[in-house]
Amino acid sequence: MKKLSAAALLVLATTAYAQPYDNSMTEDAIKKRLAPVGAVYLEGEKAAAAAAPSGPRSGEQVYQGACFACHGTGALGAPKSADDWAPRIAKGKDVLLDHAINGFNAMPPKGTCMDCSDDEISAAIDFMTSK
Repeated sequence: MKKLSAAALLVLATTAYAQPYDNSMTEDAIKKRLAPVGAVYLEGEKAAAAAAPSGPRSGEQVYQGACFACHGTGALGAPKSADDWAPRIAKGKDVLLDHAINGFNAMPPKGTCMDCSDDEISAAIDFMTSK
């Protein structure tokens, strides 16, 4: 029994000692995981002037960034094809713009593009309805 205990103890000690070094808890590894992944632009802030928006986005840019998730897939009944858009277009551009800005049915206001201007929303509508 003593020999078995000694052998088990030797195997256990060797196994514990032979474990690979885990560097995930080193100070450098922790700093890397906690480092910021981006920066926030606050209008009027001089340091972030390089990150300032360069001008209005095109209808295609707004569509790709905010509208495609629903209007590209038809999710929740969002109009996708020319056939889907036809009855909505018949109501007039003003109605479409009002629904896009204020929300309508399952669509939230501005379609989740809260930093889009009304002109950018209008350009996105023009882009989607001309496809």
